[in-house]
Order: sequence, then C-alpha cells, then structure tokens
Amino acid sequence: MRPVGSKYLLDEPLGRGATGTVWRASQRETAGAEAAVAGRPGETVAIKVLKEELANDPDVVMRFLRERSVLLRLTHPNIVRTRDLVVEGDLLALVMDLVDGPDLHRYLRENGPFGPVAAALLTAQIADALAASHADGVVHRDLKPANVLLRTDGEQLHPMLTDFGIARLADSPGLTRTHEFVGTPAYVAPESAEGRPQTSAVDIYGAGILLYELVTGRPPFAGSTALEVLQRHLSEEPRRPSTVPEPLWTVIERCLRKNPDERPSAENLARALRTVADGVGVHSTPAQVDAALGVAALLAPDPAPAPVPDAPGAPGAADPTQVLPTGAGAGSYDPSAATSVLPATGGPGGPGTPGQGADPTAVMPPVPPGQDGPQGPGDPNHPWQSQLQGVRDRNEQTQVQYLDPSEDPLRRRPQRQPAPQPPAGPRQQQPQQRYAPPPQQYAAPPPQQYAPPQQQQYAPPQPQPQRPEPRPAREPRPPREPRPPRQRSANPMRIPGLGCLKGCLFTIILLVIAGWLIWELTPLQDWVAQGKGYWDAIGDAISTVTDWISQLTDAGSNL
Repeated sequence: MRPVGSKYLLDEPLGRGATGTVWRASQRETAGAEAAVAGRPGETVAIKVLKEELANDPDVVMRFLRERSVLLRLTHPNIVRTRDLVVEGDLLALVMDLVDGPDLHRYLRENGPFGPVAAALLTAQIADALAASHADGVVHRDLKPANVLLRTDGEQLHPMLTDFGIARLADSPGLTRTHEFVGTPAYVAPESAEGRPQTSAVDIYGAGILLYELVTGRPPFAGSTALEVLQRHLSEEPRRPSTVPEPLWTVIERCLRKNPDERPSAENLARALRTVADGVGVHSTPAQVDAALGVAALLAPDPAPAPVPDAPGAPGAADPTQVLPTGAGAGSYDPSAATSVLPATGGPGGPGTPGQGADPTAVMPPVPPGQDGPQGPGDPNHPWQSQLQGVRDRNEQTQVQYLDPSEDPLRRRPQRQPAPQPPAGPRQQQPQQRYAPPPQQYAAPPPQQYAPPQQQQYAPPQPQPQRPEPRPAREPRPPREPRPPRQRSANPMRIPGLGCLKGCLFTIILLVIAGWLIWELTPLQDWVAQGKGYWDAIGDAISTVTDWISQLTDAGSNL
C-alpha cells in the first residue's frame, strides 16, 4: 500500500488512461477544511494519480492549485464528485467518490447497443450534468463512453460523468502546441481539430457522437489513423442508420452540426431527448408522438455558450503582459495600462536617435552606362540577366532523362578513349628516326677531349626540333551486347562432390537408403543377433554363395 499525502492509502489499480491511473484507495484520517468532503477513517474512495509529465510541469501544478475551488464545488447527481486534491512533491492526485460499476464503453462492448428509448434517457442525464457544469463555467472537452461510469440502482442504470477538469489541467502551454488538441479523435469537435476558439458547444458535439454510438454500437466517423478521423469530422456528414427513429435522428443531426452556433444548449438537449423518449416508445400517445416529431423546435442554440478557459476573454485566462515601471515615471505605474512599446531607433540624426524613423531601405547603385553596353532589364549584359542566366545554366546541368542501355556503365565495360589527334601538318621525319640516336653519340672522342667516354655513352638524346608523329588512333570497340539471362536447368540440384550443402544432404539420404536396404535384404540382422565377427560373417557369406552355386550345378547335371 502506497500513501498519498497524509490521509489516503492506495490499495489496487482500477484503470489506466491517457492522463493517469485510477486506484481504489482508503482514507486514513478525516480530511481538513481544504477538502470538499471530510470523510471518515476507513472509507473507500477512488484516487486518480496524474502522470509524471503532468506533475513535473509547473504550469499544470499552478493550474491545479488555481482551479481547486472550481473542481471541488462542481456537484451534481450525474457527476462523480471530487472530494479532495493532493499536491505532494512530484505527485498530483484527485480524490473522488468510488463508483462500483463498469464504464459505458465496456458496457457497450459486452452487451451491445441500446434501444432508442434507453439511449435517449441515458444521454438526457448526461446532458443534465453538462448543463450544470456549463452554468458553472466548466467545459469537459473529452466526453466519451469511457468517461461515463454506470452505477446500478436495482435494474436502473445511473450514468456518472467523470474526469471533469482533467482536459483543462492537461491543456498546458508546456505540454500542448497550436497544432494539437485535447480530446479523443473519434469524439473531437471540428473547431477543436482546426484550432479555432472553443466553447461549451464541443461537449454538445461529443454528446451527439455518444448518442450515435449508443444506438449503433460504433461512432459515426472512423479511420485507420487519427488524421483520417479528424478529416472526416471536418468534411463528412453522418448517415442515418435504419434502426434510428426520425425524431432521435433529428437530435443527433443537430448536435453534430459543423457550425457550433447551430448546436443546442445542454439544457435544451436534455429536454428534447426526454420528449423523444416519450414519443418513440410502444406506449406513446398520439400527443407524445406529435411532440417527438416536432422536437426540432426544442433544440434552440445556446445564446451565451460557456467559453473554454485560456481563450481570450474567458474566466481564468492569463493576464495581459505588462511592462515594469522604470525611470522617473515609476511612481505613476498603472497596472491596467496598456503594454508600452520601446522607442524606435535610427533616423537622420544617426543610429539611436529617439523619435526618428528607421533608415530607408538602401538600393544598390546601378551599373554606369557605357561600360558594358546599354544597361536595361532586357539587355543580356545587364546584371539581373547575367544572374538569371547563371541560375538557368546551373539548373540545366543536372537533368533526369532516359539512359540508353549501351551507355549504362553498369551494363558495359569501360571503353578506352582514343588519343587526341594533333593538328595536321607536313611530316618531315620518318617514324624510324624517332628513336635513332645521334650519329656522334657512339663516336670516339677526339684526342684533345679528356672527358671519359662514359659521359657521352649514356647521355640523353638531343631534343628534336620537329614534333614526332603520334600513333595511329585505334578504332573504338563496338559495345558488347548484354548477355542473355542464364536459363536454369530442369534439375537445379548439383552435386559437385561434397562441396555444397545440397550435395551433402543428397549423399546422406542415399547412404541412409542404402543402409536400410542392406539391413533388410541381407542376413546382416542375423549376424548381428548371433554376435559373429566380421571375418566369420564374411566366411559364412562365401560358404553360402558356394553352396548355392553347387546346388545350381547339381540341378543342371540332374537335368
């Protein structure tokens, strides 16, 4: 058992969600005056411990403390009451009443969809809870079957809406971004998916989705990804199932309007659902049937929907940014004054001159005429044109096009490029004179020369004034045609001795078969059973064969 604060002990987990874990817990001692319900020692309660990333966010902790009074005073017969809030180190927890019963999502999965009358009456009680919370300025924002607990009163199902304020606590600037939303994709309203301002109409949209799922067993919009589900919320209209009566479909269709201003208020929704339940039953009177058919007149929009907190103008929204007083005007600081703006710099007086405008945008001086010819936007020598032409040239260097197979370096061997041809000219020297040494290279030195003959013997040849004739260019080889694909033989198994795995396996199989044949078709079993030696067995085999041959010869002689 794990203590939570000084007054509660966690016993066992009951469920796990996106924002935390719900535990069955017991109260150790009576809570103080800060709790909404004091309780008594030994009383069983439910405690939802929020996730660590929520508890470690200072924005969530401040919001948790600021909204303590809002959550504790929210009471209704169809709302799970919040008894206490615990803040201890890195732990945030909500102490609530324990509801012994399944949630609506589990009940639907085990028992199937509801009838039209039961679905209307059940959703009407949830609408009553929404009406009470909207009147207190609290928007749920995550209405779905998993957040509706069912308490059984005999044979009656009493829905209890839970997780009020969890979406509000989780919607922290440190955890969410402008492109994210709080809620479940299958039940989120279009304005929440698009990031538009939200009001209590998002809960009416969720109630319409929940009512549709109660009578059909599935939500109206589904998909393989969350993005696909959100797109259907924004662009598609739900289709009426054949099992839904017309008055009930009128209520669902009005709740699922894309425009939040066309959705009814929670109070009007509850009244309309009870009217539909009275008019679609088997014991309905004609007056009740007529009232149900005219239910559209009861679904009036909410003239003053409750805004979602942290929206501009909503209760609990952040205060506007203010500038602290500085300088001589510190004594006249007004907390309600507008945000001041720093003075602009720059101007004719130079940088930092107060009260002057910013420097004008500087323009590059034009190219003086007469240097590169006529200068104009249409001139090819104009700097603009030269820059654009350079960009086009760079873009044209890399192009994607079809490559001929003969030019593909992966399919052909590289070809040797021919040597460059020299300019044509008169040939004044024969090829055989190219490597001919000069006549005086090996001549004997004159008497007056004292240098040793070795110095002249290995002297390099004198450079010729004329250019030697190059070798004739070789004709390039024709590109080799690609080899046809190798045709596999009918028997792909090869046995190159015992060098491959297939050959080894095949050889082992042959040896096993041969051993089995020898064991079955020869007297080897008898020899082994009699315990004869190898040479004795060979001698017996030879004697058997000789006896058999002698019998054959005797039989031939008798004939």
